[in-house]
Amino acid sequence: MDVEIEINGKIEQNEVVALYQANQWSSAEKPDQLIAALQGSHTLVTARIDGVLIGVGNAISDGHLVVYYPHMLVHPSYQGNNIGRKMMAAMQTIYGGFHQQMLTADGEAIEFYKALGFERAGSTLPMWIYAGTEH
Repeated sequence: MDVEIEINGKIEQNEVVALYQANQWSSAEKPDQLIAALQGSHTLVTARIDGVLIGVGNAISDGHLVVYYPHMLVHPSYQGNNIGRKMMAAMQTIYGGFHQQMLTADGEAIEFYKALGFERAGSTLPMWIYAGTEH
C-alpha cells in the first residue's frame, strides 16, 4: 500500500465530509465550518492512496511553544496500517520540539496516542463546551 503523506496539501469539501462521515464524526454535519477550520489550521496533514483522501489531521498552534491537535482521523478501512503514525510523524517534524503538545483522545485512540508518547498531564482534567455527539 503506497500512502502519500502531505503537509498543507489541498483538500476538497466533498472528500473531507465523506471521510468524517465514514468515521461518524459529527463535524461532518457542518461541512462549511469543517473545511474552513481545516484550511485555516496552522498545519494540515493528509494521507492519500492513489489520490483518494484516506486520512486527515490538523494542528492549531502559536508557532513556537504550544500545539493542539484537534483532528486526526483515518478512514476505518485503512486503520491499523500505520497511516495515523505516519501522519503524526509528519506533524512531529514541525512540532516535535515544542514545549507543550496537546490533544483529546477517547476510545481506541487513547492507546494509539499512548504508543506515540502522549500521556495524561499530571492531575489535569479535560474540560470543554462541546456541540458534538460522538464523545
